[in-house]
Amino acid sequence: MTPSRYRTDGAATEIRFAIDECSLGSILVAQSGLGICAILLGDDPEKLVCDLQDSFPRTNLIGDDTELKQLVIKVVSFIEAPDTDLDLSLDMRGTAFQQRIWQILREIPVGQTVSYTDIARHLGIPQSVRAVARACAANKLAVAIPCHRVVRQDGALAGYRWGVERKRALLEKEANTAKARL
Repeated sequence: MTPSRYRTDGAATEIRFAIDECSLGSILVAQSGLGICAILLGDDPEKLVCDLQDSFPRTNLIGDDTELKQLVIKVVSFIEAPDTDLDLSLDMRGTAFQQRIWQILREIPVGQTVSYTDIARHLGIPQSVRAVARACAANKLAVAIPCHRVVRQDGALAGYRWGVERKRALLEKEANTAKARL
């Protein structure tokens, strides 16, 4: 997304979405003309739609997209078995700094974690730990941008946009997958 288009919240664009269920609760997958722009997790499908509307207030949202169901199945398959491939075309809407963070997150291997401090140091700006955390919190693409793999410096789980219990469940599934590979 170009900077000018980002500033206008993607006005005059169309986003299609579909909702399903997985072991983590409800899941909403939304796609713009540029790629997947949201993967949201929660307990209430209606709240997920409201979250999507809040995230993309100037777009035309089209629900129950049957063509998108295959992408939902692919994302759910990854959640349930993280060793599967999750190669998706993404429409990562965010600032240049957020996109840098999100690209780093996409490079974290399944079954591994890094700290917010590690990411800030990797960027060469170790004082930006809070900014890294805010970029993780701004992520609208659960599992595709694996912010669940970011933990505190001491290894403890920190906040997660979709709940710490979901973060814990994702990390446990990934750890089990990594062990099974050995």
